[in-house]
This record gives sequence, structure tokens and C-alpha cells, in this order.
Amino acid sequence: MSATEVSEIFSSPTGQDGAELIETFQLGPSVVPRLFAGLWQLSSPAWGSASRSRMLDQFNKHVDAGFIAFDMADHYGDAEVIFGQFRTSYSGPKRIFCATKYCVFEPITVTEDAIREAVTQRLTNIKAEKVDLLQFHWQEYGNSQYIRALQLLEADERVTLLGLCNFDTKRMEEIIGLGINVVTNQVQFSLIDARPRYAMAEVCEKHNIKLLTYGTLCGGFLAEKWIGKDEPDTFSPEMTPSLRKYLEMINIWGDWALLQTLLQTLRTIAHKHSVSISAVAIRWVLDHPYVGAVIIGARMGVSEHTADNSAVYGWRLDGEDMQMIEGVLARSRREEMFRDMGDCGAEYRS
Repeated sequence: MSATEVSEIFSSPTGQDGAELIETFQLGPSVVPRLFAGLWQLSSPAWGSASRSRMLDQFNKHVDAGFIAFDMADHYGDAEVIFGQFRTSYSGPKRIFCATKYCVFEPITVTEDAIREAVTQRLTNIKAEKVDLLQFHWQEYGNSQYIRALQLLEADERVTLLGLCNFDTKRMEEIIGLGINVVTNQVQFSLIDARPRYAMAEVCEKHNIKLLTYGTLCGGFLAEKWIGKDEPDTFSPEMTPSLRKYLEMINIWGDWALLQTLLQTLRTIAHKHSVSISAVAIRWVLDHPYVGAVIIGARMGVSEHTADNSAVYGWRLDGEDMQMIEGVLARSRREEMFRDMGDCGAEYRS
């Protein structure tokens, strides 16, 4: 098995029931679940907040349920620090997997000292000697120092695996062509935003790079609660930052009426498989062979969805399901999205 080959390995967690099966894939030396817990909601109180003790308790519940992989970043508030506190206090049998990010949003001069210091800061925050997966984001493609930065990150013995974050296909191919060993790229991928299918998929399959996807539930819009509801007001106080972002994405993809049609279709499929609409939306992304894992936002200490997330495992969309979904997607502006918005990550660089 190659370093990032999606496998049909299923492991049984040591939670109270011990009955749930966790779908996994091999990522370097680690076997990780195909669902990661995303900690971006710790970056702002707009998503809700909780005490440290409640957050740490929620971390334990995630791990007990088999969700041992956590995704965070240098700019997600205290996410790295809180995760580090949890991991050092955890005394259970599971090996916890940390995926964090080093993001360069403003121009810098890349030097060996600067890059090592960035890694050191990540390790200090997560209280570890090595990082399992360090994902690199570089804002300005016009400044080609990202190549040197990646070479230095790859050479740092404290970085176990190196990944990308919101890099497009062109730069991903460039990086691979220079012999830099990256194993993942974190990008937005959902029924609404399927841009990875157009160019990136072929490169991922050719070079065995796995996508870690976010936005797969469109901030929560791909759920039963929105069936039959009127389109929300963007400026309503109930709208979280994610909901505002993905409402705009929905209206680029199609419109609210087409979203309602999609939700009704997903509900029919969900009833057939005895799962939720959200589980169907996640399964659709996971069933792409170049997807390693879907990252699901975790509102630590605020709300709990591990049971719902576990329902993603153990089944597949069949031909009839895919045909029903495609019947709706074919009516969208999905190809225009790729043409007009650009490849993955372009929306952050306009």
C-alpha cells in the first residue's frame, strides 16, 4: 500500500459501545479516519463559545467515538493551544493525529531561520516534538518563494508529512514536478462547489495526492433543517460567518430554488439508506477516489454531532443515487463556477 492509498480498513474504537466502524486511510506512517474534526470554529466567538473544561471534555468524546484526527491552523484563535492541552492530558490508548497549518498571508522573506521558527511555533502550541501533517498556504503566487519555503519545510525533520492548503492545480503540479513530496491538498469540495473534479482530480490520481476537503456541508445548508425554508437574510444575526460565505456560493452555483430541489433529492436518498441528508452530502464527496478525508467543523463544547457523523460510514451511494443527484447538479452553473471563479483557492486570491 502506498503512502496515501485509501484503504478498506475498518477499525473499532474503544468507546462505550465499541460497535461503530471507522473508515480509514493510510497517510504516511499513520492510519487516520476519513472524517477529520475541524477546529476553525475556535477562531471566532461568532460560532459560539464554551469553557476550556467543556472543550476538553468534547475532545475526549470525539476520540472515544473514533474521531482521532484534528485539523487546525496558526490563525484559528487558540485552536492549536487548546488541542495541545488536550493531547498532553489524554491518557487513553488511541494515537491522536494532528494536522495543522503554516499560512503565509503577507509577503515575507523566506529564510531557513524563518521557516524553522514557524515550525517551532506550531510545535510549541500543540505541545509536541513533531507535527503529523503540516499544511502550507501561500497567498501570493506572484512571489515564487513558496517553492523555497516548501523545500525547507520538507527538510525539517520535525515535519512528518507535508501538505498544501488551497493551492490550485497548476502550482500543485509545479511543486510535484520539482520533487517536493506533498501528500495532501486541503480544498473546498461539496455538491455545490465541485471544482476539484475538473482539473485537480486527474493530478491527484496521477501522483497519489489525497484531498482533505472542507465546506462539504456548505456551512450547514446541506441539512434537513433548511428544507422548505425561505432563503435567509445575509445580515440576519442568526447567520454565522460560514452561512454567509456558503449562501453566496449557493447563489453562484444556482439559486435557492435549486438548492431546495437538491435537498429534496438528498432526503429521498437519505431515507433509502436510513441516514441524514448531511451524511449523503459527505458520502458523495468521500466516494471520489482522490479524497482522503472530509473535515467537519467541530464546535467543541457547544454542540455535538459525532453520532451523526458516524452514520457516514459503512455504506455507499449506488448508481440510482448518483443518477438522481446528477439530475439536479446538471441544472446548476457548476461548469461556469470553475470557469468564472477559477480553480480551487482562487476565491481567496482575487
